Amino acid sequence: MTTPKPAVHAAREQVGRLLVLVPYLHQRGEVRVSEAAEALGVDAAQLDKDLRVLFMCGLPGGYPDDLINVDLDALEGEGIIRVDNADYLARPVRFAPSEAAALVVALRAIEQSASPETREVVERTLAKLETAGAASAAQQIHVSDDASPGTDLLPVLQGAIDRGRQLEISYYVPTRDDQSSRIVEPRAITRVGDATYLDAWCHTAHGDRAFRLDRIVAASELPEAVSERAAEPRDLSGGWFHGDGETVAVTLRLQPAAQWVPEYYLVTETSPGPEGTLDVVIDVASESWLHQLLFRVAPHASVLAPVEFAESFTANARAALSLYQERSVG
Repeated sequence: MTTPKPAVHAAREQVGRLLVLVPYLHQRGEVRVSEAAEALGVDAAQLDKDLRVLFMCGLPGGYPDDLINVDLDALEGEGIIRVDNADYLARPVRFAPSEAAALVVALRAIEQSASPETREVVERTLAKLETAGAASAAQQIHVSDDASPGTDLLPVLQGAIDRGRQLEISYYVPTRDDQSSRIVEPRAITRVGDATYLDAWCHTAHGDRAFRLDRIVAASELPEAVSERAAEPRDLSGGWFHGDGETVAVTLRLQPAAQWVPEYYLVTETSPGPEGTLDVVIDVASESWLHQLLFRVAPHASVLAPVEFAESFTANARAALSLYQERSVG
């Protein structure tokens, strides 16, 4: 039985509502709770909770003049929301040059491997950024087609997706130094993080898989049509995916400082741990990915199971620490 997700999972949704609510109220001066709840798509009780968090938010410093002011008397007595000392949230957000450059590079990389429909959206977004001047510092950036291995197979892969046909691919897995032939039912080509993937149902693995384009050695379209298993693309926008092989369920114990992890990565189970900790189970397809995550949250997380994963990370951490010690001695 899966444990209900803790309240921390709702933090992103709450922040999103508050960022929408403040400009909404700033334009109107005041608004009834029922009207604001309907506009935001939440019930009045949830909005009341959000507002009691809002009056503890504001500019860095935390002094009374830095915080957003919510009129609690009007909220509790008249059911009316009044907010002030939040003018800075009514100003439009502007990109710094480095932010604009990073956004344009990412969009242009997506544009090269996207489907025609997605490419059209990306082109419109780039045009709006450049019209608004947000990308003025990045307009000269060029992303070369040769920078991403595997892009030469894009016409074959995208053609099979468009025609609803299965593919035979030759796929290389560097961690096992193994190259195998697979029959897959492709759904979409998508970008997750810094890599581009073919999202497909794999006949060899009998399940959903995401194949990195730079590891697909060859691909050919087959006459067989895809089944309902490949009818709809999966949402991989969260950045986590089932990788080349079988996944391993890893149990992590998170201290309060690391309890943001379930907000950003898919976890299958959560349960309270001792002394305010949180135990989560996450399906891991790459041990190196797990090590990277643990280095990010160290020393506020530990591996409870499997034991070999805990031991391998400890050995990896000691090896990294020894490099720093050697440099300091030198």
